[in-house]
Amino acid sequence: MADVKREIERKFEADPGAQVPDLTGTADVAAVAALGVTELDAVYYDTDDLRLAADSVTLRRRTGGSDAGWHVKFPVAAHVRDEIGAPLSDTLPDSLAALLRSRVRGADLRPTVRLLSARDVHHLRDADGCLLAELSVDAVVAERLAGPGAGTTAAWTEIEVELADDGDPALLDAVAGRLAAAGVRPSGSHSKLARALAETTPAPKGKPRKPGKPGKPERRERASAPTAGDHVLAYVREQVEAIVALDPAVRRELPDSVHRMRVATRRLRSAFKSFRAVLDRSVTDLLGDELKWLAGELGVGRDQEVLEKRLDAAVEDVPDPLLLGPVRARLRLWSAARRADSRARVVGTLDGERYLALLDTLVALLDEPPLLPAAGRSPDKVLAKAARKEFGRLADRVALAGDRPPGHERDLALHEARKAAKRARYAGEAARPALGKPAKRFTRRMKEVQSLLGDHQDSVVARDALRDLAVGANEAGESSFTWGLLYAREEAGAAARERELPGVWSRAAAPGARAALKS
Repeated sequence: MADVKREIERKFEADPGAQVPDLTGTADVAAVAALGVTELDAVYYDTDDLRLAADSVTLRRRTGGSDAGWHVKFPVAAHVRDEIGAPLSDTLPDSLAALLRSRVRGADLRPTVRLLSARDVHHLRDADGCLLAELSVDAVVAERLAGPGAGTTAAWTEIEVELADDGDPALLDAVAGRLAAAGVRPSGSHSKLARALAETTPAPKGKPRKPGKPGKPERRERASAPTAGDHVLAYVREQVEAIVALDPAVRRELPDSVHRMRVATRRLRSAFKSFRAVLDRSVTDLLGDELKWLAGELGVGRDQEVLEKRLDAAVEDVPDPLLLGPVRARLRLWSAARRADSRARVVGTLDGERYLALLDTLVALLDEPPLLPAAGRSPDKVLAKAARKEFGRLADRVALAGDRPPGHERDLALHEARKAAKRARYAGEAARPALGKPAKRFTRRMKEVQSLLGDHQDSVVARDALRDLAVGANEAGESSFTWGLLYAREEAGAAARERELPGVWSRAAAPGARAALKS
């Protein structure tokens, strides 16, 4: 069973044999208790091309100390990481391997760095004896086990201050200030592994590397302004990186992770469609089909989340006298059964070869993008033209929906308009770094249309679910009155959205909303 811990800490440079200043009286620190020295032996694993390190993710097997075992750490924010641990074993536990799959894919994980640390631990406690933070002075010896610099060693001393569970981050600021006053400086590396890799990687010839600073390719000045291809590829890369990074979050069932991963998938697919003048569609169309499949698999879980929230809120809005029968109980059972099925399906998708092959192909596309001649042109013209084209597509679908009679045909047409609004919005998002405020304004208008049509489609889906719930209640001999009431409310809400559409569309279609996209 994996354990999860939110790690909030600060790291500082220290000279060998450094003495920590007395921190008593710093913020709420009333006492500092010395716990003695612990010997730690950690082996860090990565792929040959250091995919984990590139994303500031670490995997280690550590012996010694109170938390010996396997640990994976994911960055959350500056000075904040989530540590997922598993008991010590000879091989990497499957539970942790799954969290790394989107980054590692088919590559082997090998021992990369070994860190031997003599950790002198101190507990910072308040007046009641409660633990506020743990401070350690670590004397570290690092050995590179593989890759450039294999066999090279490095040694340093650092001070690490880690906040206790539910601790106040302000304490770390106060401790940092006290250490700074004593001449202790913040570390130049975000982790011991990052420093070990930096100090054991051979420096480029003729250019000595500063201690603690990872080697990076020399930055070259651009000969010209960014092209349309530069902007499109930056947007594509952002979505690919989001999919990869959100994979472990989905497996951990973190809030909103499925939704965010699905959105990244849809943004990527929309970019391939909207920017066919930039990226060769003979390559991207096949990827688009696979992204559509992935979004569909993720949608099973996400759509259920949205539907549950909508139905829960609808039931809570019904006065008690109108709740006839075990309405809440039936809704809970119905939701639990569907949620369990969707969860298994999503995880099965992420564990499948088809999904991993898609990730490999996306990474390969970024390495060798299939750029067309338009990619070298000015982004002002190319990206604006793509956004205008998506707007025209949306306008056609809105008009078509307006011509359909109320009922199923109009519902389908409005759903197609919603998808077109989403593509137009995403095209505006991708163009924003190049076009600035005009693209931002265009995106906002498209989002308004999408949101209204999205609420309409959610009502269509909710009505289907409510009908199923009513049938189930009737078959069980329960009253179906409340389900019918909720159905009628959803129907009225959808009709209201349809009445609002002309006004929302009028604002979105106003010449001023698109004028600046003309070039």
